[in-house]
Amino acid sequence: MIHSIPLNSSQLHSSFNRDYEPILIIDSGDTIQLKTIDIQWGYSASETEERTIFTSRENEDKLAHPIIGPIAIRGAKPGMVLEVRTNKLIPGWYGRNWAGGLPAWQNGKLDITDSERLQVDWKLDAARMTGSCELGSQEFKVGLSPFLGLMGVAPAEDGSFPTKPPGYFGGNIDCKELVPGSSLFLPISVDGALFSLGDGHALQGDGESSGTAIECPMDLVDITLVLHEDMKLSMPRANTPAGWITFGFDQDLNEAAAGALAEMVSFMEQLYNISRTEAAALSSVAVDLHITQVVNDVKGVHAILPHAAIR
Repeated sequence: MIHSIPLNSSQLHSSFNRDYEPILIIDSGDTIQLKTIDIQWGYSASETEERTIFTSRENEDKLAHPIIGPIAIRGAKPGMVLEVRTNKLIPGWYGRNWAGGLPAWQNGKLDITDSERLQVDWKLDAARMTGSCELGSQEFKVGLSPFLGLMGVAPAEDGSFPTKPPGYFGGNIDCKELVPGSSLFLPISVDGALFSLGDGHALQGDGESSGTAIECPMDLVDITLVLHEDMKLSMPRANTPAGWITFGFDQDLNEAAAGALAEMVSFMEQLYNISRTEAAALSSVAVDLHITQVVNDVKGVHAILPHAAIR
């Protein structure tokens, strides 16, 4: 079954909480189609339409990422895994990114001061999958590779959790490989899973080094949610066009890298039915470590096992 979610404030929130009431209850295998708003809580369908500003249905004081949900899946129980299949993404006509006001890790490293805060306005062409902006007297063009920066289920713990740092439940992973054709696997901690999504990105480099990608609304998000009762995970995992991916998150980049690699070695043990030491040796010649992002309170690293790397 295909479900459509209307774009209005009653569908939006900006934190994770296991006690939030779902906006929609679906069956495993159902597809959802929706629009998402931009990072500044606005949406405009065209250059001639004024941006509409939205609010959170939870009346949260400090609004962060606007996310849609939560969506409950019938039969979802703690210990199961939710697969999020990204079928199609169409970015809106505009996007923005910023530099200056640097994250703490950059202070003293780049010659940019807070007073030089810069907003870059991008014009996006979804038909051609291109974007353009003007910097100084020059025009710059890029090819787009849209993905959702934020997809997650409700954490097991009580209380509200900010959207900025990712965690074992997913959330603001900001992994540029999660393009259409990808499946993100999330460990479920609460009944119904309570899945939420948002944070559209038209294009991002690994690291998201200035703090933002090309942040944009999405005119269409088409995803399918599938329960896996026999699959066991403690951290997110993904199957993408680039390969199988495991993730590590920590305030220390070394620890984040170690976590991503440990998850990949465990995956390769199971995939190839080999010992952990054998999997570690194989990973050293076939697996790439990428810095996912360095700007969301915790650092992110993802390990990629390309599909054609081992034959």
